[in-house]
Amino acid sequence: MRILVCIKRVPAPGARIVLRPDGQAIDTEHLGFTMSPHEECAVAEAVKLATDHGGDSTVLTVGPPEAEEQLRYAVSVGIGSAILVTTDSSDWDPMRTAVSIVEAIHAAEDGAGPFDLILFGNESADSGGYQVGIRVSHALGRPMVNGAKGIEIDGGTAVVRRGVDAGFEVYRLPLPAVVGVREGINIPSYPTLKGRLASRKAQVEKSEGTAPAGPQRMVELSSPVEQMSETVMLGEGASAASRVVDVLEELGVV
Repeated sequence: MRILVCIKRVPAPGARIVLRPDGQAIDTEHLGFTMSPHEECAVAEAVKLATDHGGDSTVLTVGPPEAEEQLRYAVSVGIGSAILVTTDSSDWDPMRTAVSIVEAIHAAEDGAGPFDLILFGNESADSGGYQVGIRVSHALGRPMVNGAKGIEIDGGTAVVRRGVDAGFEVYRLPLPAVVGVREGINIPSYPTLKGRLASRKAQVEKSEGTAPAGPQRMVELSSPVEQMSETVMLGEGASAASRVVDVLEELGVV
């Protein structure tokens, strides 16, 4: 079984995002990067499926040369091989990214056969556009389900479970197929010392992205208005007890 998982290099979730004065890019001087939480789960799921059903797993990203760090991290937790489609420092639009991924998939499948399963994160942690995986599946002509919270392989079929308000929806996708994984499908593993050493020696297959820009254009980035909350000291020790009771009464707790 051949499995491909696509990831994206994004600013570390929870980090303070500072924009450049012109509003055209993020100031990355003091910013850490990682892969999206959904994609961490997709990587872990790819490793599990390849182990359970036999075969190999590959990780792919379209991004700057620095994205090799995220590829090597994926290798350190069990992914077999890595592909980097390099871009300039700009953030590519979803259409351009999807075209580049499709081209890389065709190149990787040439002579080796199709990937049985291609995994994406449900959405990226930065733009949250929900577009790239769907565009790739459409271009490849393969069925896709997004928001997966469970994947099982039954012969030539992927049984995908997706959570809804009333419980779960279950889809049966003929392989080859594409699945968007949602955080919580598993608990991502941490790299071992052996895995880290292996990731340093791993060969990353590199190519240059040549897809033309899509019709979407980034006009300007803007930061949301920061919401400030005021902290009021009610006192210290036993002397603050009566004030605490008053606040609880105002809130209707007591």
